[in-house]
Amino acid sequence: MSKLSQHSATQQSSSREFSPEERRLLLQLAHRSILSTFANQGPAEASFSPHLSEPRGVFTTLYLRGSLRGCVGYPSPVAPLYRAVAETARAAAFEDSRFWPVTEEEAPALEISLSILSPLFPIQPAEVEVGRHGLIVSSGSRRGLLLPQVPIECDWDRDTFLEQTCRKAGLPPDTWRKGATLEAFTAEVFGDDVGSP
Repeated sequence: MSKLSQHSATQQSSSREFSPEERRLLLQLAHRSILSTFANQGPAEASFSPHLSEPRGVFTTLYLRGSLRGCVGYPSPVAPLYRAVAETARAAAFEDSRFWPVTEEEAPALEISLSILSPLFPIQPAEVEVGRHGLIVSSGSRRGLLLPQVPIECDWDRDTFLEQTCRKAGLPPDTWRKGATLEAFTAEVFGDDVGSP
């Protein structure tokens, strides 16, 4: 199973908010946002439906030949969805500090996965469902986030998911047991793979 298919599998039990046409438009927008950078121009102007213009949190994940190539997102709804997709796609390609910027030769071969987030809500550790919930762990000035597909991809149980989210925040792995703030979200995940639900 490809990475994108694994991510899509997390959504099979969820109702879909976005139609096939809306998914296609958002994925095209993400690709265009990256490709247009090489021409030193912004994404082409277009009009989007009220649904795609609602402020939403979103993460854009890039893969190249099955390997992670970048991931950047907005956990909170700071911009209309279409704009957030364009901005996070470009940032994932060129500003993820874990990777060299995407090259012009690589860009056409990128596969994109979009994770469109629900509003955040408080959650207790025992309520966390692996594969359904994404997590944010906060303590002091530190904050870590992992998307709901990550523990499925890594074959983690709930405790490991909580520990790894703490590590993502730069916190000791048991901080979730010691008063850290836990927030959760769900995500509708879809990507370029033909088998995406």
